[in-house]
Amino acid sequence: MKIKNFKKLAVSEGRKKLLKIIEAGLEAIDTKKAISNAVKIEKGKLLIYNHAFSLKNAEKIVVVGIGKCSLEAGAVLEKKLGKRLTGGIVLDVHEGELKKIQTYTGDHPLMSPRNIDATKKIIGLLSGLTEKDLVIFVISGGGSALLCQPKGFTCLEESAVADALIHAGADIHETNTVRKHLSMARGGFLAKYAYPARVVSLIFSDVVGNDLEFIASGPTVKDTTTLEQAKEVLKKYDIYKKIGLTPLDLIETPKDGKYFERVKNILFVSNQTALDAMLEKSLDIGYMPRICKNNLSGEAGVVAKEIIDELSKENTGTVLLYGGETTVKIKGRGKGGRNQEMSLSGLRYINDNQALISVASDGRDNSENAGGICDIITKEKSKKHNLDIEKYLKNNDSFEFFAKTGDFLKTGDTGSNVADIVIAINN
Repeated sequence: MKIKNFKKLAVSEGRKKLLKIIEAGLEAIDTKKAISNAVKIEKGKLLIYNHAFSLKNAEKIVVVGIGKCSLEAGAVLEKKLGKRLTGGIVLDVHEGELKKIQTYTGDHPLMSPRNIDATKKIIGLLSGLTEKDLVIFVISGGGSALLCQPKGFTCLEESAVADALIHAGADIHETNTVRKHLSMARGGFLAKYAYPARVVSLIFSDVVGNDLEFIASGPTVKDTTTLEQAKEVLKKYDIYKKIGLTPLDLIETPKDGKYFERVKNILFVSNQTALDAMLEKSLDIGYMPRICKNNLSGEAGVVAKEIIDELSKENTGTVLLYGGETTVKIKGRGKGGRNQEMSLSGLRYINDNQALISVASDGRDNSENAGGICDIITKEKSKKHNLDIEKYLKNNDSFEFFAKTGDFLKTGDTGSNVADIVIAINN
């Protein structure tokens, strides 16, 4: 079971049903299951959904994985390819060992020297390939930070820029527009290094809207952003002044179309996968579910009120489902991420028969919690323990609030990363 504290949280029938729906969503995006079900080797062909790639004339077949899903994906691909596999590299935030594929552990969300070293290993592997070779990439969330290859500045300086963008409230598209131009391994660079080999990329989306060139900053996708756009984002948030740095020399990304002619980028798993499974589970239980958005965005506290307002117009038994990624403007020094912040904020508006939960699909909501439960049970606990919701919100301290009530979701690292999933329900 993905939700480790399921039994502890399921103190009412309504909560039990709610948690079962979330569990179904998390199970659907399980990396090992997704790879096992969708990737097949048959009659000398690599089959991925409705795509087929011949393996008969491939001299080398290598797997390169980057991001929070890459270690688990690499393990399954290694087994499926068997003797056909030449080797490869995966760079993940998790530790582990594989038989034929080299494994490296990097740091996230900020960059480090070991990210640089591992990225160099990947570039070296790709640079020696020919047109007779095949590269199977696994690209997933966390890849932007892991693929660190600065030029003319340090990983510490890049980390300062990335951290300042996040704290300033920049969205993922803005942040990754800048990140593409701060590394020799993002924004299509890995496709360039792999050229002229054939490339197949299995992409796990953690980006609102599933725009492939922004997922992990698009290492195998032709970049459409410009240096000027990156500079505009930095100027918009006054980043260099905030961190006391002189402007960094941004890097131009590969624009020559030849590097991408033999590249097939496949949206492999997204939060839509989770939402579809949650919809099906809701129907099985007897609810009336509706997928409202798979591109949810906005400030977490504002979005919480909007969702509850929408829920209040619905009949009993309605389930509203959302996927996406909200933002939080940091005002205090507390702990907790956008999911717990949304649930905490929602407690101000929730009614007796309603519930709202926002969950980080990777299990890490800027803390060891995946999210928090917003319902009347949590609200009553806050009153019993004299917890001032506004005070905790002002200090961005949602983690501590839910630690006191015990109404947090604990999944540990899920091995998945498809942004956030949100459920709102009228029981």
